[in-house]
Amino acid sequence: MADEQNSTTTVPGGATDGIDALSYEQAREELVTTVRTLEAGSLTLEESLRLWERGEALADRCQNWLDGAKDRLEKARAARDEQDGAAQG
Repeated sequence: MADEQNSTTTVPGGATDGIDALSYEQAREELVTTVRTLEAGSLTLEESLRLWERGEALADRCQNWLDGAKDRLEKARAARDEQDGAAQG
């Protein structure tokens, strides 16, 4: 277990450490790096599992950002349509 903590890989101690604070761009870039690292296949099984878990959390973070942006756009369009309807009526 101690060896896992001192690993030279970029896998953080906790799979989801700090993800909630990442911007969309930061999460996406880290996700791309994570996928490349996993695809290289040079990690131990334990490191791969931790990195995969982090990748899943990063993908969720990106999806949450995109869902939030979609909601904002839909609300803005609805407000615009409502304004246009009131101006015409």
